[in-house]
Amino acid sequence: MMRNRIDRIAIAALLTVYSGWLLAAPQVYIPLGTGNQVIQVDAKTDRITASYSGVENAHGLVATPDGEYLIAGSLNETALKPDQPEDAPNSQLYLIHPVHGHVMSTIPVAGWTHHQAITPDGRYVLSTHGMRGYVSVVDLQENKVIKTIETGNVPNYAVVTTEGHRAYVSNTASNNIVEIDLGSWKVLRTLESGPGPEHLVFSGDQKTLYVTNPRAGKVSVVSIQSGEVVNEYSLGGDVHGLDIGDDGNILFVSSKKDNKLFAVDIRDGSKQSITLSPAPYHLNTITGTGKVYVSSRKKPIIWVVDQASLKVTNEIELPAGEGHQMAIVE
Repeated sequence: MMRNRIDRIAIAALLTVYSGWLLAAPQVYIPLGTGNQVIQVDAKTDRITASYSGVENAHGLVATPDGEYLIAGSLNETALKPDQPEDAPNSQLYLIHPVHGHVMSTIPVAGWTHHQAITPDGRYVLSTHGMRGYVSVVDLQENKVIKTIETGNVPNYAVVTTEGHRAYVSNTASNNIVEIDLGSWKVLRTLESGPGPEHLVFSGDQKTLYVTNPRAGKVSVVSIQSGEVVNEYSLGGDVHGLDIGDDGNILFVSSKKDNKLFAVDIRDGSKQSITLSPAPYHLNTITGTGKVYVSSRKKPIIWVVDQASLKVTNEIELPAGEGHQMAIVE
């Protein structure tokens, strides 16, 4: 009898742990730029649960799919000496281990990095180097840059397809998007983008790219098959953050100049907006929660917005800096 009772208790304990794991909320990692740290936020409670220091001016951030590592870029670089080659490493990526709670190592790169993307297997990190005209590729198994790929003038944002065969990079000063084959690490073709393209996001079926055109105040819709702009949404001044909602039908876009968050229905082009002030900036939809996290460019805050009602449900006060490219681990 005693043995059976112990077995039942053990099974109950395991079920409790297992169900807790199933119900665990996504973890959102946010680089704080001039705050020189990365924070961890529990998406269920919208509370900061950890902070990782020693990261200088982090802007771009990705997480390995298993959540074991974070890779943060830096907007800082050391000026090259006259006798140094142009490709001499003068900046770095930071490899953070959240469980251990600190920066595990750094990876030298040439030139400051803007945004990051990671392949689905978690092995390769692509970083855009705006002032260098290329994307660097870091092999996380080797812990070093293995390739640089020239993309165009002022590469800004990169996204990788879910099967890991292609990457797309916006070139702000070249007014285009390039498609990269991730087997050969070569540019395959150039796509249209609208003027001065920056942030990118795929449609749910990955047949379409949405791209912000900040100076034009719009989002361009690009067919991946044809490589052409097939539609556009005129929104507000200096559009910046961009992501797609859980249902795959609503596009969320921030306008820094007009202090607006827009929700655009891609089925018919209808749109709603709310005022977020000052200067709504980077944003991410938090899969499975019905939330959108929106940072401010001018205030250390994250607004938590309900995707369905487009109402602010919470605010996260940041310890310093401003929120940039967020990484979500489900």
